[in-house]
Amino acid sequence: MSVSFLTKGTVFPHPENADPDGLLAIGGDLSEQRLLNAYSKGIFPWYSPGSPILWWAPSPRLILYPEKLHISRSLRRTLNSGRFTVTADRAFERVIEYCAGVSRPDGNGTWIVPEMMDAYIRLHKSGYAHSVEVWSNNKLAGGVYGVSLGKAFFGESMFYFLPDASKVALVKLVGFLAKNKFHFIDCQQTTQHMLRFGAEEVSGRIFYHNLQGAVVKKGLNHNWQNIFHQQQVNF
Repeated sequence: MSVSFLTKGTVFPHPENADPDGLLAIGGDLSEQRLLNAYSKGIFPWYSPGSPILWWAPSPRLILYPEKLHISRSLRRTLNSGRFTVTADRAFERVIEYCAGVSRPDGNGTWIVPEMMDAYIRLHKSGYAHSVEVWSNNKLAGGVYGVSLGKAFFGESMFYFLPDASKVALVKLVGFLAKNKFHFIDCQQTTQHMLRFGAEEVSGRIFYHNLQGAVVKKGLNHNWQNIFHQQQVNF
């Protein structure tokens, strides 16, 4: 296992070559072609301001199968209360901007540096990156965004201004993905938060096998605003 330094091409080393922490490669750029190639292989960028681009492929991998989503009784009450309105792809740029303001668990600021914001906004305009927004009194209360490729969704980040708003966004996203027969949501890193929603760790080998079967399926590579509105799932 050794970390690779990327050249101008968009070819990545095999994810199983990542070091024990999951770091696979350094360098390259955030072009659309490179990002889509990375996600199709289960690789994602994650780095801090002033750092070169770092590409990760951790194993084990935390994934959430839509059919295994766990919703607590209190959250189910919130979902059925009518407190929030939920949309998709209505305010992608604001969602990623607010996610960029969320501090990292280690307290060292955000990992969504400006060039990453620009890259995901380009992916959104191409139909690959999507957001789910939660509104209260016509104000954005929370949201989540990620990348959709085939029948796999790669969760990137979420935020909230009101309690439960990001949880509602996640649940509504998972319901939409289930309705459209997505195979899984890649949570990228293991957190207690996602474990409580029913996510589970799988080996890298299982993850990459599942991923290969998902990304070759026909995806939803367009704006989700209308289809999400039509396919709202109640809980």
